Amino acid sequence: MRVFISILANKLITLICKIFKKNGTQFPGSFVYDHIDKHILDKIKYPKYTIAVTGSSGKGSACILIKHILEDAGYSVALNESGSNGINGSISMILNNCTLFGRFKKDVLLLECDERHLKLIWQKKKPDFFLITNITRDQPTRHGTPQVVYNDVTSIIDDSIHLIINADDPFVSRLKLTHKGKLTTFGIDKMKDDIKKPLLNNIDFAYCPICHKKLSYAYYHYGHLGSFKCPNNDFERGIPDFVATDIDLDKQNIKINNNDVYINKNVIYAAYATIAAYAVCSSIKISEEKIIDSLNNDKVPNSLGREFTYKNHKIIMLETKNENNLSYYQGCKYIHDQKGLKSVILGFERVSKRYKESDLSWLYDINFELLDDKNIDKIFIFGRFKYDLATRLEYANIDKSKIVLIDNPNELMDIAVSKTKGDIYTMIWYDMVDTIMNKVGV
Repeated sequence: MRVFISILANKLITLICKIFKKNGTQFPGSFVYDHIDKHILDKIKYPKYTIAVTGSSGKGSACILIKHILEDAGYSVALNESGSNGINGSISMILNNCTLFGRFKKDVLLLECDERHLKLIWQKKKPDFFLITNITRDQPTRHGTPQVVYNDVTSIIDDSIHLIINADDPFVSRLKLTHKGKLTTFGIDKMKDDIKKPLLNNIDFAYCPICHKKLSYAYYHYGHLGSFKCPNNDFERGIPDFVATDIDLDKQNIKINNNDVYINKNVIYAAYATIAAYAVCSSIKISEEKIIDSLNNDKVPNSLGREFTYKNHKIIMLETKNENNLSYYQGCKYIHDQKGLKSVILGFERVSKRYKESDLSWLYDINFELLDDKNIDKIFIFGRFKYDLATRLEYANIDKSKIVLIDNPNELMDIAVSKTKGDIYTMIWYDMVDTIMNKVGV
């Protein structure tokens, strides 16, 4: 009876939210969780395949590709595409895809999961497949250290789960030492832009988990991700089960098993999302031919970032994730690598979606020094924290004459196009996207 009441309440509240044009992706689940049954997800009759996806970054991009491939293969898939990936959002989505008697209606439950909410979502019942994209420094006010996140992620794992993990991340690769169930690894081969030494001092994982000797790297992709090996041979990346090779970000192409595969953005995270999706779908026994056909011929547009023209200027929007230095690093690196005259827009109004604290220590983990580029003629900064961002750029030795502070966000784009002749790149968080999009009418 409690299952029936929970699902009925969830569906009715969702309907009411839609009628009043409210978001409704979390409130129905929060009502069920707080007032009816905190363990409702353990009582659902799940489908043949349940897939959980987590990680500090990249989980949303991987989920979209996995869903796309599975649907092309003929499966019906439920995914929390709204991004509500905590316990309340998960309850809302799952119960809305169930009959009133608790039977899941689609072939596959694909669930993007917040790392810290995994233990609330998967209490007794476990996912069949569990993809972990990476564990890096992220949201320090909430998470503290990556080790805290790792502890929460591993708390739900038992040997019944088929783990699919990023072999390039030693934080995650530790699971190879302990997991006794099925395990599949993926990674990215050496790239032309790889480095021998990390650019930052704040590496999140540097020592062997067995002998505690410092890991030796053949190369770093970024952060602590790369090809690593313990000097005592106790721990190493090894050869992943699925490897992306011949990575050509400019042409948006990689190779998997000598097959050319399209990636939907010319950035490394798109390559990681693609090889992760490939590994998951292969583990579910989708044929290689179907996976490649789905990725190459029925292409998925990248949901992160937009490109458009405003007053004869090309605008490239890179949506960065606050409190995640590696997300910003990839944006800075992407802008640094682009040729020609260019300008940059930075800004955000809120540090976090989840809490009101405004810790900004993470700004000093970001390699803003990459923006000390002779081809960048202006850096426009707006939003509540514009002075903090400007101070951080000064510490990065960026010429003060390049920094332009914008007081009125509605004037941002007109000021930017009037003061630069090149392309304009934005590194802004979700809360500032509408400010720009509304202004330019896109």
